Amino acid sequence: MGEESDAGGAGETAEESGTERPSLANQRGVESVYQPAEDSDLLARTARERVEAGDTVLDVGTGSGYVAATLADAGARAVGVDVSPLACQEAAENGVPVVRGDLVEPFRADAFDLVAFNPPYLPTPSEQEWDDWMEHALSGGDDGRRLVDPFLETVERVLAPAGEALMLVSSLTDPEAVREYASEHGLASEQLASEKHPYEALVVLRFYRD
Repeated sequence: MGEESDAGGAGETAEESGTERPSLANQRGVESVYQPAEDSDLLARTARERVEAGDTVLDVGTGSGYVAATLADAGARAVGVDVSPLACQEAAENGVPVVRGDLVEPFRADAFDLVAFNPPYLPTPSEQEWDDWMEHALSGGDDGRRLVDPFLETVERVLAPAGEALMLVSSLTDPEAVREYASEHGLASEQLASEKHPYEALVVLRFYRD
């Protein structure tokens, strides 16, 4: 998800050097909007296998709109949502209908046959947080579940009666603990897909009404 580089001179903070703190995107040499990577691709491929033409689907934290566009290509009526205005702009430029908002809050009840979410899941100590849009796209807080838990608390409201939610999590985020939390909030779950990578395993979990 990008690499960190040193800011300013060696051992010198932005404040000490008299410069403004560089954005996380500049710091890591990446875009200001999260671009598709292995996690996005795994979620998109798994979700595409589960949608049918005419399904209404939501891509939470849509970023560039990659997952939503993949599902639209499969015949679904796809919309994205993101808190970042930069992400909303890029998704719209990529042809994805997009709403700026927090998780599923902007949408009516029972609206979606499938909700997909690739949350920020990198465990990040608070003292290492960067207050910019790329940080919001990458950092999962101390336990990697900064947005995972709120999503599980709220997603059931927007699911159609037979709807389901698919979420990408990492072994760094403890998938079993995520599933236990979902169960506490009335959601059954199963693992649909997984891939091993050098520093983690990526897992797609399915959630549905218990």
